[in-house]
Amino acid sequence: MTSSGLRAAAALLLLCAATFAAAAELSDKLRDDSELSQSTAKSFRRLMPVRFYSQVEQNPIANATLTLRSCTIFVPTNEAFQRYKGSIHVLYHITTAAFSKEQLPKSVSSDMDGNPPLYITKNRNGDIYVNNARIIPSLSVEMTNREGKRQVMHIIDEVLQPLSVQKNAKDNINNPDAMQFLQMAEQLELNDFHLRTYRSQVTLAKKESVYQSPGAHTFLIPIDESFKLSARSGLVDAKVIDGHVIPNTVIFTAASQHDDPKTSAAFEDLLKVTVSFFKQKDGKMYVKSNTIVGDAKHREGVVLAEIVKANIPVQNGVVHLIHRPLMIIDTTVTDFLKKNFGCNSFKFLNENGENGALRKFYEVIMDNGGEVLDDITNLSEVTILAPSNDAWNASLIENLLRNRKKMREILNMHIIRDRLNVDKIRQKNANMIAQVPTVNNNTFLYFNVKGEGTDAVITVEGGGVNATIIQADVAQTNGYVHIIDRVLGVPHTTVLGKLESDPMMSDTYKMGQFSHFNDQLNNTQRRFTYFVPRDKGWQKTELDYPSAHKKLFMPDFSYHSKSILERHLAIADHVFTMKDLVQYSEQAGNVVLPTFRDSLQLRVEEEAGHLHDENASHEWTGYVIIWNYKKINVYRPDVECTNGIIHVIDYPLLEEKDVVVSGGSYLTESSICIILANLIMITVAKILN
Repeated sequence: MTSSGLRAAAALLLLCAATFAAAAELSDKLRDDSELSQSTAKSFRRLMPVRFYSQVEQNPIANATLTLRSCTIFVPTNEAFQRYKGSIHVLYHITTAAFSKEQLPKSVSSDMDGNPPLYITKNRNGDIYVNNARIIPSLSVEMTNREGKRQVMHIIDEVLQPLSVQKNAKDNINNPDAMQFLQMAEQLELNDFHLRTYRSQVTLAKKESVYQSPGAHTFLIPIDESFKLSARSGLVDAKVIDGHVIPNTVIFTAASQHDDPKTSAAFEDLLKVTVSFFKQKDGKMYVKSNTIVGDAKHREGVVLAEIVKANIPVQNGVVHLIHRPLMIIDTTVTDFLKKNFGCNSFKFLNENGENGALRKFYEVIMDNGGEVLDDITNLSEVTILAPSNDAWNASLIENLLRNRKKMREILNMHIIRDRLNVDKIRQKNANMIAQVPTVNNNTFLYFNVKGEGTDAVITVEGGGVNATIIQADVAQTNGYVHIIDRVLGVPHTTVLGKLESDPMMSDTYKMGQFSHFNDQLNNTQRRFTYFVPRDKGWQKTELDYPSAHKKLFMPDFSYHSKSILERHLAIADHVFTMKDLVQYSEQAGNVVLPTFRDSLQLRVEEEAGHLHDENASHEWTGYVIIWNYKKINVYRPDVECTNGIIHVIDYPLLEEKDVVVSGGSYLTESSICIILANLIMITVAKILN
């Protein structure tokens, strides 16, 4: 070898050594427990991304970047590698500029071919995400390489996955925008999902520019399997396409805010559609459109779609593939229940239906003969309160599933013969807790709205159970589905728990707290029948006995309030339902119930009328209590609890003489204390004299 050749070889060796040394600096830094973080050696070793650095060392471009340039490198943990099954793209984790967490812009260009962007999201909790990976805040490192270039390393909890292209792809696909993604979908790795139908509708509606728009947007694209209904594709017009785009906002699933509505591209004076993401407890991600203001072609209501392939980065944002189109309301309530969120693909149901969000509700219906589903089908207008899968895991439900008669009653409690969306519930709830009849004879549901706007929480009570609506207004052609977090009619709390949680009984609960009367109501060894005046009933006593009413809610008068509450509470070895009390009254004229101090004598009758809703268009048979020549309506009969039953009544069992407040005939505890103190002082003074 010539001397010049030897010099060239030596130079090459020196360059390789320098490259390796620079790469080793960052590796050594990562592996140095004391310099990188304050965590223990054991916990840090668990985070050491050895596998990633083996990938870096094998990539000459990555090595050159570490040697010669400023950079930011996003390093997945070892656990992230263990979860990840695809190919590792090292250069997709590197950008050739140094950014601390605080300096990270909304997007940075990666060092991969075509320089596809990485999107940075900073959420309300202060977490920072790069695409779908969270930056672990305590494990970021800044340093300077031997060339004096600033370099930053962030540890992330997921491997960054770029757009994946099939091995036999005929086109060179590096960094496509969303429209190019649609056009080249057959050459991409999309888990065998196809997008031809939706792509055709985008072209037909001349909406290519929406998907070509520069910037950073979120695109929701329905797969071909969702268009099995022959007429559905024809409903995808220009406005529906706009409703599948969230402009100027990139939303990756891990970084998304649960149920945080975003304005879609279909948001104008005559049509307003929002889109939001939410996650089930089983980990499945869903997206929903909410048509707040509709028109003749686009009905108001919520449409849910499961995300079947998430977080596909493109040049101008992120794409999520969904199992059905948003905004389109073209299935009945029955079809919705059958197909688990409207999925129309037999293949998709086989692979995913077993975990559908209403799977257990549908299974219970079918296990009980399916007649309930037939009843739903025959209703021209219907609203279903559908318990989520998790709601069916309550321990008390398991025993009831074998009792077909009881389960039929429980299922019917979840069905309303009317289109009842949140706006209607609000209207009914304007001046009082809204009450709505179910298909169960003489069974009502009671809705309560707390808060305003997106912060509003809607609860529904039925059969002694308070449930929260976790997903409202899922619109169908003949009604609505509201998903709730408990099964109605299956009690899960004691009498005390029910009093404490039910907004209609808060005054009775408050009064019982003053005298510790409530303490006994948690006893599961007893069976209570409690006639509980609703809050509106106590408000009526303020008009009839203003002075007495005021004193009842003062701690100094707790003895009197306790005596009154004891009159309302029957204690026995079994509960007394309203039907029981009517039957006993018919046989004996009056019913004598054992109470804490004495007994309660009353009579119960059935009476037709509009006792629950003065504006109701139907009649029903309610219950009336006759006590001391007073007729008191039973507002909510037979509210079941685990240790008893509650009957909510329209007026307390109260007389004016129950609280004597005039003429100084009753001294409060505070008054007695003052008098005793004065007597003691007088006595002491006499002794001293």
